[in-house]
Amino acid sequence: TILTPGGIGNGWVSIARNTPSLFQIYILYFGLGSLGLHVSSWLALLAGITFNNAGYLAENFRGGLKAVPQTQVRAARSLGMTAFQTYRMIIVPQLLRIVFYPLTNQMVWAVLMTSLGVIVGLNNDLTGVTQDYNVKTFRTFEYFAIAAVLYYAIAKAIVASARLMAWRLFRY
Repeated sequence: TILTPGGIGNGWVSIARNTPSLFQIYILYFGLGSLGLHVSSWLALLAGITFNNAGYLAENFRGGLKAVPQTQVRAARSLGMTAFQTYRMIIVPQLLRIVFYPLTNQMVWAVLMTSLGVIVGLNNDLTGVTQDYNVKTFRTFEYFAIAAVLYYAIAKAIVASARLMAWRLFRY
């Protein structure tokens, strides 16, 4: 049923993954504002991206956990390991190796989604500053091309850092 913890989790993941993050940010900023709960544009952006991103992360971890063979659990238990030891020493290391690159993709996605902050009045992020310069100078292509290059560089830096971490963590 829907009121069980699994049902609530499945419902939340379904809503988070199957509605646009733009709408989630709108609901948090404008929808809560119409109910008398005014939140800052930064908080609405952060909460919207977090809500949406967490739905995808939950699915990444669920898939990663399903990818670890049950024979690993049975083998660890047959060696006398407790459930906690099995998860700590057998399941979680394999799980992290499986989900590491999808987590990196989600991190890049979250950084790129900060550009949506301009729709709720956030003007002190990269897209907001770019929009301000565009309004003052009408040099749309130049400024947004520079912003795109900066977003690209940020994304590549995240990916390069993740590759370095993966090389360090998963060398065996």
